[in-house]
Amino acid sequence: MVVILIGFTVRPDLVGVTSLVRGLWLTEAAYYGLLRNLHSTGIDREKLRSIWTALCLRLFESRLVKVNGKIVLLGDGIKVGKEGRKMPGVKSLHQESNNNSKAEFIMGHSCQALCLLVQSVGSFFAVPLACQIHEGLVFSNRDSRTLLDKIILLLGQLNITVGFYLVVDAYYTSQKVALPLLKMGGHLVSRMKSTAVAYYPAPPAKRKCRGRRRKYGKKVRLMTLFETLSESFETAPSPVYGERGVDIRFRVLDLLWRPMGILVRFVLVEHPVRGRIVLFSTDLTLPALEVIRLYGLRAKIELGFKQSLHVLGVYAYHFWMKAMNKIRKGDGDQYLHRSSEKYRNQIRRKMRAYDAHIQLGLISQGLLQYLSVTCSREIWASFGSWLRTMNPDASPSEAVTMMAMKRLFPEFLAALPLSHILKKFLTRRIDLSRCPDYRLAA
Repeated sequence: MVVILIGFTVRPDLVGVTSLVRGLWLTEAAYYGLLRNLHSTGIDREKLRSIWTALCLRLFESRLVKVNGKIVLLGDGIKVGKEGRKMPGVKSLHQESNNNSKAEFIMGHSCQALCLLVQSVGSFFAVPLACQIHEGLVFSNRDSRTLLDKIILLLGQLNITVGFYLVVDAYYTSQKVALPLLKMGGHLVSRMKSTAVAYYPAPPAKRKCRGRRRKYGKKVRLMTLFETLSESFETAPSPVYGERGVDIRFRVLDLLWRPMGILVRFVLVEHPVRGRIVLFSTDLTLPALEVIRLYGLRAKIELGFKQSLHVLGVYAYHFWMKAMNKIRKGDGDQYLHRSSEKYRNQIRRKMRAYDAHIQLGLISQGLLQYLSVTCSREIWASFGSWLRTMNPDASPSEAVTMMAMKRLFPEFLAALPLSHILKKFLTRRIDLSRCPDYRLAA
């Protein structure tokens, strides 16, 4: 497993497990050893996520973004294109995007991810904690869980014992997410859909009547409040990360939201460029500008997705299942409730390999981010290349850190004592004919 973590940081390309072999100049036999490791039941995914989360909270303790003493988590979904006709979990997925270069429908895996928001020099990092494939397979026709239920289950696997805010997009603004969060000691910060409605608290009754006291008052569509309450809006400099010289107008309202049946905080925001938006928070003590700032930082998870996709190859796995029934383009979920137990176990084994590859890739990305935050000067000094946008005064990106790791890894391995377990393990599996630089290390 340690070899796989190292391989993610020094791989020369993003072509599956074979690139890990090329990056470490391993022998052909090592390739099958890596495959067996990823498919092994020896990697307990839930335990690994819990241990990794605890380690991140300790490593980044002084860099954690905290609001009201609570840490900040980011959540979102990611759809990864996969064309394999014998890959479990692959289904037709719809992509919502304003970018016309993206296909509206793709075949691939639908995952959900959770990240920890960390502050670095001049920027922020979304440190990945966990990601799992949450669509494509139906093992039981009595399983009615949705993506909202599954992201809460994934959050529970992290075993976070401190208070937190979960910042997500409008898709996750639901009682299925908000109510379990409150039980965990967390709060939800998100965006409301344009059709959302809320209720003013009912005015006190003028006279006593039989029956339960009225709870909900006047119903109001939130987007109409921009017109009806326009004169009571406040103006302030935009707290969104990266914006300078921009003033926004906002208004705070604590109203009853019927799905939860409690008072929640709505923040109406009017931006001179981005337009109007309604933000949502279950914490009534959270200031409006802080809600706006936190939601603006949600975009950091999108940047983290790009790094994991195009720099580390976290989702560049190609594990096919020979015994699987072929899927066709446009197919949806694969229903397995009538399949044999042997076939279902083979599917589970392959899904375990996908999840292990993703989780180990995310851990490698998080370790690169930790080095970027704590050793930025050393990384820039070892970078040995040039970028048009490079800024040695800021924390380097995962790509820059990865390039420095590639450059220094042969020297690191050569400097290790002969008795070191990692050196002994690797040198027995390195093909020296393909790697003359490692002869000193051997």
